[in-house]
Amino acid sequence: MLELKNPKIAVPVVLFAGILWSFGPLVVRYMDGPNQVPWQYIFGRGLTIFIILNLYLYFEEGVKFWKNYLKIGKSGIIGGAGLGIAMISFIYSITNTTAAITLLCLAAMPFFTALLAFIFLKEHITLNVWISIIIATIGIIIMALGNSGENSLVGFIFGLTSSIGFSVFSVTLRWRKETPKFTTVAFAGFFCFIFATIMILSKGQVFFSSSYNSSLFSLHGTLVCFGLILYSIGSKAIPAAELTLLSLTEVIGGIFWVWLPLFGINEVPDTNTIIGGFFLFMSLFYYSLIIRWNKRYIGLN
Repeated sequence: MLELKNPKIAVPVVLFAGILWSFGPLVVRYMDGPNQVPWQYIFGRGLTIFIILNLYLYFEEGVKFWKNYLKIGKSGIIGGAGLGIAMISFIYSITNTTAAITLLCLAAMPFFTALLAFIFLKEHITLNVWISIIIATIGIIIMALGNSGENSLVGFIFGLTSSIGFSVFSVTLRWRKETPKFTTVAFAGFFCFIFATIMILSKGQVFFSSSYNSSLFSLHGTLVCFGLILYSIGSKAIPAAELTLLSLTEVIGGIFWVWLPLFGINEVPDTNTIIGGFFLFMSLFYYSLIIRWNKRYIGLN
């Protein structure tokens, strides 16, 4: 299975993964009443991810690819569950608040990842990283104060939950390097599929929405899937906190696509979101400056 050990190659791979993910909010905004069919969305997206990844593993490793599921261990199960929870939380966040709020919550991933890696992997957090975390926290508080409405606050909380879930996934990728990463991602899709199935059955709902919505569910699942493949490929050569930092092209692109008049959404962030986002991005910019290889390989050279 392909794994990159050279940061010069891994960095652009992870950056491109973020660009693929950035089209997700735009796809959700094109859906018909996504807040009315969240479990059908989670069901369709999870199933798409599970099928595509298993097909990839089949062509990569042959019929014995299923044995990888016997090797994922606790790290794979926890990481897959964390990623599954992040996927579930995402739809509840973006359908209850603006795409900018949801994506800026996801922008806090490097700091949640750094804290989790510090607690569970004993990775050292420098003073500069603590400064970045404090600045990011100020930005998150400002955004929270601007989400006083009941639905907006719910969306904000789910956005933070999604960010934490993704951070759990990022940390577990580095917990046990022998854990099959693609199988972990496939397990996340399976987790969403099973959880959504239980919820749909318990609520007496149908499994599929309209053909239009179902196609968008699958499209989003495909974007997520290929982005996660690239993200997992590049993970071995990049430390956990920096890994999520590089994928933040998702945040920049996602806010831009739903604002760009060309796509017809015209979703403009409010004042608190802009101010809070400014603090958050200042913390990320400061953080990037203290990563020596990041300054060398991500710059304009």
